[in-house]
Formats: sequence, structure tokens, C-alpha cells
Amino acid sequence: MIRSVFFPAAAAVLLSACAANSGNMSMTPPAPVAEAIRVPAGNKMAMQTVGSGQLLYECRVKANTQAEHEWVFVGPTAVLKDRSGATVGKYYGPPATWESSDGSKVTATQVATAPGGDGNIPHQLVKANPAMGAGSMMGVTFIQRVATKGGVAPSMPCSSANVGAKQTVGYQADYLFWKAS
Repeated sequence: MIRSVFFPAAAAVLLSACAANSGNMSMTPPAPVAEAIRVPAGNKMAMQTVGSGQLLYECRVKANTQAEHEWVFVGPTAVLKDRSGATVGKYYGPPATWESSDGSKVTATQVATAPGGDGNIPHQLVKANPAMGAGSMMGVTFIQRVATKGGVAPSMPCSSANVGAKQTVGYQADYLFWKAS
């Protein structure tokens, strides 16, 4: 059984609050970020997006155990919008893939995380793999996930009685795309 939790009001508030910062190629992050997820020197922000969608979790037997169970992250499905609210791409996986509306896309490997606050998935820094396709994702070096809202594993119990159950959880995050200076 798949259940959904969604945060449409939070998405509307964040999008309207961020609309004033659209189209600026010499952007700065919308808020200070934790040291652990700072992008290394020699990179500049190329694009800011707001991702809104669902994270899929599955109840599974915990690794290296026989009797313990846990909700395991399976993958995301989200729409990426620019600061004016226009759809500019999507985020999905596995593997974690950010795809621009122009067809270019990148996958990435996690470098670091930082707490996102109670009830929110962590902030994250990922190192991008070379882009596939020509377009806005070409040259992306790092992606930061900040300003997270929701997305944590379901609160519903995960046990032998519901192994294999899937649940979606609504979330939102800013995705900041960086390129070499």
C-alpha cells in the first residue's frame, strides 16, 4: 500500500518568497549553509531551483540482521522549478538524477550532509558526474540540497508484518547547481 503526505502550502510559501531572486547567474545561496556542505573554492553558482515532490520508502529487513526492520529510502520523484515558478526540470532516481527541460542531465555522489532540522531530510552536498547531453547541466560540478521541508522516513511502524510495504512522503528542497569558476 502506498500512502502520501504532501506539503503544498509550504511549497507555495517558499516559491513566492524566492521569486524575487530569479535569473541571476552570479547567485548566492538563499541562506548560509553548514560548513560540511559548502562547495569548494573555485566554483560559482549557476542555477537555483526548488524541488517539490515525493520520496519513496520501503519497509525492509535491516542490513546484517534477521529480525530488525527499517524504512529504507528507495528514490525521489520531484519537479524542479526556477525562482519565478517555471518548471525547469525534474529530479528522480535511482540513481539520483537531475534532468533539465533541455534534456541534459547529471547524476552525482554524496560528499557530505548536515542536519536539516526536526522533521526534515538532511541538507546535502553531492559531486556531479559528467553531464549527459548538451544543455544547462553541462559543467555542473556540485549540487547542494538546502532549505529542506519534510521527506523523513514514515512514522508508521516497519515490522515483519509489513515488509515490502511502500510509502511516499512529500518533501521540498532548494537545489543549488554549481560550475567551475
